[in-house]
Amino acid sequence: MTEKKLELVLLWHLHQPDYRDHATGEFTLPWVYLHALKDYSDMAWHLERHPEMHAIVNLVPVLLDQIEDYVDQFASGKLRDPLLRLLAAPDLQALTADQRRLIFESCFRSNQETMIEPFPPYRRLQAVYRTLAAEGEGALLYLSAQYLSDLLTWYHLSWTGESVRRTSETITRLRAQGAGYDHADRNQLFDVIGRLIKGLIPRYKALAESGQIELSMTPHGHPLAPLLIDFATAREALPDIRLPQATKYPDGRSRVAAHIASAIASHTRRFGAPPVGVWPAEGALSSELLEVLAQRGVSWVAGGEKTLANSLQASPKNTASSARRRSDWLYRPYRLRGADGPACFFRDDRLSDLIGFEYRRWHGRDGALDFVRELEDIVRRTKGETPALVSVILDGENAWEYYPYNGHYFLSELYEVLQSHAAIRTTTYRDYLAREGSRRVAELPALCAGSWVYGTFSTWIGDHDKNHAWDLLCEAKQSYDLVLVNGSLTDAEREVAERQLADCESSDWFWWFGDYNPQASVASFDRLFRAKLGNLYRLLKLPTPAQLAEPISRGGGRPEAGGTMRRTS
Repeated sequence: MTEKKLELVLLWHLHQPDYRDHATGEFTLPWVYLHALKDYSDMAWHLERHPEMHAIVNLVPVLLDQIEDYVDQFASGKLRDPLLRLLAAPDLQALTADQRRLIFESCFRSNQETMIEPFPPYRRLQAVYRTLAAEGEGALLYLSAQYLSDLLTWYHLSWTGESVRRTSETITRLRAQGAGYDHADRNQLFDVIGRLIKGLIPRYKALAESGQIELSMTPHGHPLAPLLIDFATAREALPDIRLPQATKYPDGRSRVAAHIASAIASHTRRFGAPPVGVWPAEGALSSELLEVLAQRGVSWVAGGEKTLANSLQASPKNTASSARRRSDWLYRPYRLRGADGPACFFRDDRLSDLIGFEYRRWHGRDGALDFVRELEDIVRRTKGETPALVSVILDGENAWEYYPYNGHYFLSELYEVLQSHAAIRTTTYRDYLAREGSRRVAELPALCAGSWVYGTFSTWIGDHDKNHAWDLLCEAKQSYDLVLVNGSLTDAEREVAERQLADCESSDWFWWFGDYNPQASVASFDRLFRAKLGNLYRLLKLPTPAQLAEPISRGGGRPEAGGTMRRTS
């Protein structure tokens, strides 16, 4: 039997922030059910088709909460997503002006090259819309109920995963039909979506129970945990970074502990056992976060390559990592010196980004074979008898809309080659630690706090808009603490307010502020974040601060280039 010379961990991170308005239960954006229909179903299908392929799937509890919310909507028929309601609406002739506007604003938010251009009927619908829209909003009144029905149908067909297209007779028939969709057609599409979403969590649970995948978690609401604990950790990698006016987030360490405890409880409820490992939101690590995770018995965490490089450079007893070959220091787990905490694994940024950004331009098999050649090069460069442990960590959703056929051919070829390769073994961190224990865990003298992006926290803090958002959140948290001390809320009211606070603490709101993001996306998330803060004040029975009526963003952002909102982690 050929000896394995490299161990590969593929960690797919599945996450969407909470798009619900906790005051009404309404969803403000449809990305959870659309990614479920397209990406989460495809990712499970590829694993099911390649049973010798091992991987980690990181499921963020706030995503699972929303998936279960959709399961309830389909079961009860009480739809809380406006776009889903429109898909199921029996009479599109009776729509209000706002409902028509929502269809037009929503149903072209697809990647132009991969999700509109391949479908001539969808492309024709877009051409008609553009022609009339150029004449002004009044011209859109000429678009009939039949046009709206066809547009709603094609939008959802374009967001249907490749695995669904290849296995569902309903989807095949609807695509072949091309136009003239009636309420019965839309209802059949609606039913396909409902069945897929209902089956998602059980599918991943079955893959985990078979031992093929490990399910890991992120703290419940996807908070940027090191910053919640201490804003000053941002200066470990960037000493001159500007911080918010607030000196720190009030009682942040306890809030991080609450997110972790809630995530462990929800994971245990859904999957029958607590998780072994954690991918912190944004791969953001700090020594204080490791302490909190150790207290909860977490066995492993993972972060970004540049965080490890900065940590090694910060240690006077270590040769600067930049002067050493990456293969000498990257491809092994670490444990922080003097701490009985979790083992730390670090992603190979280059390999992860090849999948996230580069291979979408390649023929599927060529990309898969190139990736394997990269791994084979690592085998050749690795010194000694100890196999390299390579970590590839990225989103399991956002890259695929930029690939032809939702990445179907790339992933199929990649999994096929990897599961039969003589020198590469796919594994999980849990299984690796079970085999090796601490024997191959190196000592990390110090940890320089940072994330998977540049090894810093500059994507979430440091410029005017991001810092202003943090200050608004800190003020809301101070109000929250005062109300809880006063005891003016019932237990039920307190529970809802805490859930809204956890939602406001998500890292996603701070990500979107910045000139590197599309203007419309910045504005959308700006409104959503301020609405959530305003709802928190209402739940606390306090007046909503007037400043929440004003945009946080000072007009930043780049012009829209088409497609949907792009995340890369």
